Amino acid sequence: MKILKFLPSRSISTGNPFRNRLTEQVEHSTKSSIVKKSTVDVTTVEHHSKLSNQWWDVNGELCALHSLNPLRVQFVRDGLANTGMQVETPYLPLEGTKILDVGCGGGLLSEPLARIGAEVTGIDASSELIKTAKQHASLDLNLDGRLNYVQAVMEDYYAKNKERYDAVVASEVLEHVNNKELFLKYCVDTLIPGGSIFLTTLNKTLPSWLGGIIAAEHVLKLVPTGTHDWNKFITPAEIQRLLETCGCKTKLIHGMFYNPLKNEWFWTSSTAINYAVHAVKKRE
Repeated sequence: MKILKFLPSRSISTGNPFRNRLTEQVEHSTKSSIVKKSTVDVTTVEHHSKLSNQWWDVNGELCALHSLNPLRVQFVRDGLANTGMQVETPYLPLEGTKILDVGCGGGLLSEPLARIGAEVTGIDASSELIKTAKQHASLDLNLDGRLNYVQAVMEDYYAKNKERYDAVVASEVLEHVNNKELFLKYCVDTLIPGGSIFLTTLNKTLPSWLGGIIAAEHVLKLVPTGTHDWNKFITPAEIQRLLETCGCKTKLIHGMFYNPLKNEWFWTSSTAINYAVHAVKKRE
């Protein structure tokens, strides 16, 4: 791998005298199974849904996410080129490429990917954010036919979309989901053999706690308070291990660093706080 230079409770009785422990045990088991299989953190979805009206404000609470776009688009474009994707139209380098943007939010990354030729499907658990994404996309007629949004979660979406996409992008999402192994498996299942998965997230380190939470949320107010939970952060080594179990080979790991004074992101060799991962699904 090369690092390049360039973050159940018991049911309450309803008065039925015939209710028994076996019934309660079955219901408890069913609820536990649902919770275990779900990748969605409902609290996080609600938190981000409240920002739907601010999603496209480049000077608002999501300004750092807006300024991350140049790196994210470059990351996907160059990663696909490095896996042998042929470019026929220079100004549309992703033409003909089918991309799934998981946790797309209001569409900040989906739109620019579609503008350079990709056929993008953005999915998100939040109906409010999907509504915002659709409304904003409708302002650009050039996106018509290239961009589609669906309110869905991966555990429901993947089953009917196996081996459909050339690439899956989950940017600034992994640190918000439950059961990361299952989430990555669902993402990889939607990839064709040889397809790419692109991730950006935060490392689980002391610097990431200080920079990603204390400084970003409480001091500099770069993102709304409560956006991140350090306990859900994940190391590059752990992501690589999980991707391997999902049948993927990690190709690249990029460190990313944010300069709040300039509101700019740049590549760095350090993965101490933010980083990006590109992996490829193995062919049979």
